[in-house]
Amino acid sequence: MTEKSKNFPLKLASVVEKTSPGSQRRSGVSPVATPQTATRNAATSHANKPASQSNPVNATQQRASAQPAPSSTPERGSPLVSDSIRKAMVARVARQGVSDAKVLAALEAIPRHLFVEPAMASQAYIDASLPIGHHQTISQPYIVARMIEVMRDNARGGVLNNVLEIGTGCGYQAAVLSLVAKEVYSIERIKPLHELAKTNLRPLRIANIRLHYGDGMLGLPQVAPFDGIILAAAGLEVPQALLEQMAIGGRLVAPVGEHKQVLQLIERTGQYDWRSSTLEECHFVPLRPGTV
Repeated sequence: MTEKSKNFPLKLASVVEKTSPGSQRRSGVSPVATPQTATRNAATSHANKPASQSNPVNATQQRASAQPAPSSTPERGSPLVSDSIRKAMVARVARQGVSDAKVLAALEAIPRHLFVEPAMASQAYIDASLPIGHHQTISQPYIVARMIEVMRDNARGGVLNNVLEIGTGCGYQAAVLSLVAKEVYSIERIKPLHELAKTNLRPLRIANIRLHYGDGMLGLPQVAPFDGIILAAAGLEVPQALLEQMAIGGRLVAPVGEHKQVLQLIERTGQYDWRSSTLEECHFVPLRPGTV
C-alpha cells in the first residue's frame, strides 16, 4: 500500500496507476441493461416466511457484533438461495482476505437474492456483480465486504455513527451497512432504482437507512460530517463536496479511474489535510453528475 499526503482539495487522478504489489483482484463484470423485477422476489420471499422469521435484520442487530450471524430458516425452501449457500459465500469472502467479524456477520445476515431478479437468484451468491437494470449493477460480495471493512478500520475501533453511500442501486450495500453503522444515508441519482431500493428494503424493516434521490456527487451537507463514505461508482477523482463532508478521522473508500480503476482509501487527518492510499484494482460503473 502506498501513501501520500495532500492538501485540500485532494486530486486522485495522479495516483490512479499506482497499485500495491500483489493486489491484482478485479471485481465484478461489465454492466448489462436488464429489466429489474427484484421487488417480486422480495415480496414472494417475505410472504413465504413464518412470522417469526420475517425480520432477520432486527434480530441480527441484537446479536454480539463480533459473532457471525447464526443460521435461520432457508428462504423459499430452495437450495439455490438457502442459508448454507449464503454461509458458503461468506466463507469464500473470508478466504479472499476479509477478516472483520462484524462485516462478515452482516454479509451473512442480508439475503442478497432478494435484491436481484428471481431468474438470477441462483447466481446471487457467486462472487460477481450482477445487472440490476439501467446499466447498473449490484456489486460483488467481496468488494462490498472489502470496502466496508476498510471504512471500519478507523481510529475509533470501528465505531461508525453517520455513514454516506453514493449509489444506492438496488439497496443491497445499504442493507449491509445498516448492520455496522448507527445511521446510513444513501443517495441514488436514477429515480427507478431509488424506488426499487425502497421496495426491496421495505420487507426487511430496516429502521436506520435514509434513502435520498439526488446527485450523489453533492453529498448531503445537511447531515454531515460523516464517519465513513462509500462510493459505488468510479470517477476520475473524488468530488470536492464529499471530501468536505468527511469528519476528521473519517474514512472514504472509492473506486477511481476510467479504463483502469483502483480502490482508494482517503482519510481526513485535519481540517485541510487528507491522506490517500491505493488498495487494489477494481471495476465499477462510472460516477455521473445530476439526476435521471
